Amino acid sequence: MRFISCTYRKCAPRAAQIFLICATWFCSVGRSTSVTNEAPRLAFYFGTKTRYEEVNPFLLTNPLLVTRKQDLLPNTCTPLQVVSVIRHGTRYPTKKQIMKLKKMYSLIQKSESKSELVKELQSWDMWYEDWMDGQLVKKGEEDMKNLAYRLASLFPALFTVDKFLKYKMSFITSSKHRCVDSTKAFIRGLAHSYFRLPQPTEDEKTDITCREPVVNDTLMRFFDHCERFVVQVEDNDTAMYELDKFKEGPEMRRVLQKISTLLDIPVHELNADLIQVAFFTCSFELAINNVINSSWCSLFDEEDAKVLEYLNDLKQYWKRGYGFDINRRSSCSLFQHLFHLLDTTVSESKRSQQISVPVAMHFGHAETLLPLLALMGLFKDEKPLTADNFATKYGHQFRSGRIVPYASNLLFVLYHCDLAESPEEEYQVQMLLNENLLPFPHSQQSVCLFDDLKKQYSHLLDSCHVIEECELTKAAHTSEDEL
Repeated sequence: MRFISCTYRKCAPRAAQIFLICATWFCSVGRSTSVTNEAPRLAFYFGTKTRYEEVNPFLLTNPLLVTRKQDLLPNTCTPLQVVSVIRHGTRYPTKKQIMKLKKMYSLIQKSESKSELVKELQSWDMWYEDWMDGQLVKKGEEDMKNLAYRLASLFPALFTVDKFLKYKMSFITSSKHRCVDSTKAFIRGLAHSYFRLPQPTEDEKTDITCREPVVNDTLMRFFDHCERFVVQVEDNDTAMYELDKFKEGPEMRRVLQKISTLLDIPVHELNADLIQVAFFTCSFELAINNVINSSWCSLFDEEDAKVLEYLNDLKQYWKRGYGFDINRRSSCSLFQHLFHLLDTTVSESKRSQQISVPVAMHFGHAETLLPLLALMGLFKDEKPLTADNFATKYGHQFRSGRIVPYASNLLFVLYHCDLAESPEEEYQVQMLLNENLLPFPHSQQSVCLFDDLKKQYSHLLDSCHVIEECELTKAAHTSEDEL
């Protein structure tokens, strides 16, 4: 059987392509209209604070369930390698978020309202503390252990105990504690949940299954090492113009006034940041403690949630996505690293050599994945997200909660296919995002010849030089048309 490559011209009609994408993505995260409590109804709008289970709802029933085997290439193709980029699991709020929450909580404490909602919020236990500062929570460890089990179950020929014990699997991580801890939890999930290797006893000084991940911030936190990004975007107040404008716009003013009335707090004492942290507290209570009836959620309805989701997406779009060229081009080093791994495996296979790294796992942040996906041209809207087009743009493609929830993951799966009539087509690639097949942006097909994929991204593999891109004095400008 011969598979459609990226260069196959007789593509399905546009409507069919759109249906395929919908079936793969947005329809897979549909929700029941019978849900009555607030948190699950709001949970689809939490942006980067979204639970992974909102993307794959079946995991709420069985966190080890694998459902996508039928979508992968059949037995005529053998997986040679999995290369991945994985966001850390569920975490505590950062210190900055906790500081804002304390301020919001203090305002609520001073309210003289006699409403039941205000009384509930005033009696709520402010249990978040500064030391938590974005650390991985217990649920985040389970996110990683379960993900390891599911990925290994999906590709059992690659995730073998022999490869694991012989160090044929690579684990690279950001230096942030939540990423290092996520990597270690993923490794434990492989070792003890999937491979069933024994836990070390008290008498054993070392654990033979222990793997210390390699910390590499140049790859996993490339944005910190890109001077042009830091100066022109990260530390540039004017770069977030659209975000700041939306904070003062009519949609946010409506939400602000509503919360002011509900809490009996003067509107001038509130701002968009405090409203957003109240909304995120609803998300933290759900994601960390599975509290589905938090009083914080009762402050908001779905119309409010859509506005606050758009507020978060504007930030991600202009700071990590398509807003500025340097956002995505700063990720070229990671992109080239991933393709080098795939290219090396193809070369080894052609020479009938043993594959040196059949499994390469990389652990980072939403800020790692979003620029990489944008660099590849994925989830790109026809027009930029701006403060003025909320009404017309809601339902946009660039929705961070659907793309990079906690534990989000991008996989490149390289196959060797038994196609004797065309040796050039022996090597094929599929992409999975959050364990769902991801159509290639230039073809809308779910499988691509490796050589065609290299040609499609040749401008990034050959011409994107991060050192030059990130130097302020030699900053290269690349138009969006090239991407």
